[in-house]
Amino acid sequence: MLDGLPTRERDRFLADCTLVDLVLGSVLYEQGDRIRHVYFPIESFISILACVDGHSTLEVSMVGSEGMYGHSLILGSNIAPLRALTQGAGATWRMKAMTFRDRLDDMPALRPLLHRYLIVLLSQMAQTSACTRFHVVEKRLARWLLMSQDRAHADSFDVTQEFLAFMLGVRRVGVTKAAGLLQLRKLIRYKRGKVTILNRQRLEAAACSCYQSDLETYQHEMRC
Repeated sequence: MLDGLPTRERDRFLADCTLVDLVLGSVLYEQGDRIRHVYFPIESFISILACVDGHSTLEVSMVGSEGMYGHSLILGSNIAPLRALTQGAGATWRMKAMTFRDRLDDMPALRPLLHRYLIVLLSQMAQTSACTRFHVVEKRLARWLLMSQDRAHADSFDVTQEFLAFMLGVRRVGVTKAAGLLQLRKLIRYKRGKVTILNRQRLEAAACSCYQSDLETYQHEMRC
């Protein structure tokens, strides 16, 4: 996303960041935490999770190199509205919240770029809510795998069935069945906590329409 900034502003922005590695499964923020840093993933990616009744969770959005986490600061709030969990380990740029607020004020191109990204993020959240309600687990899993591959920038990435059930808000047996069907169709290979995408084109065909809808929203907003 930061490539959308003019070169001089981007270089200045990155000079205020620290390069850190996010660990798989680490919680960046719980709902209600004070935001002290914002994150701009490079290789890593972050799940944004809604929690219900203190124990049930559902992934409502995913952030990779196309976006950032800490977006509530853009709107003037320093409180995390939802849980943020590292879904894919790897490098990310991290910036102090106070510095980020300063850059919003003194970098003319930054705020409009982030406002467009907020539209993308809100659209993805709404799409995920509808997807969870109306689409079967197999199609939702295909969509989730495509989204993860896009952000992992690799055909293979680590994920357990327990974690998939957690992300999709279904029982583990449901994930086992859906992943088994995708394997039988030779779209993916799943073994020992690692998923490999075998046929990207056919996996896109197996996914629900929400995946393409997300892509079109991103392309429209971020290329304006």
